[in-house]
Amino acid sequence: MSLSHFDEKSGIVPHQTEWGQWWQTIEEIHIEINKFKNLKSKDVNTIFSPTNIKCIIQNETVIEGQLFQTVHADEIVWTIEDQGSLLSIILPKADYNKKEKVWEALMADKRYQPDLFTLQEMRKKLDLENFQIENPGFDFSRAELKKCYDNISDSNKK
Repeated sequence: MSLSHFDEKSGIVPHQTEWGQWWQTIEEIHIEINKFKNLKSKDVNTIFSPTNIKCIIQNETVIEGQLFQTVHADEIVWTIEDQGSLLSIILPKADYNKKEKVWEALMADKRYQPDLFTLQEMRKKLDLENFQIENPGFDFSRAELKKCYDNISDSNKK
């Protein structure tokens, strides 16, 4: 089962924001901005670096600042979807091959940080995705983990 198929079967664990939502996989951060209508590419101005993001839509700065971790800025992709009502941005994680690396927030200053329950669910999702990578012949999309995820911050310091 491919990882994209894994995501389709297992669903996502999003964090809702005032501009839309974000979620993560082992390899990527996904941002969906749905606060605008009838978007055209000329309405979107994005500036990306390995550690920073700035997204201006229709002359309004929606997201700006230092990212929680480093990304591959030259591989970032954004698209306008759903007849111009959704801007989708995919940020490839630079450190995705480090096992158990979960972003605790979208931004380094902890903006757009999910509540503890959502963080735990994100962590479980990444663990299942890791199992899927390590065992491609099995389907972990509906598996449940009984692991304790109380100290999320401590596990990210590995």
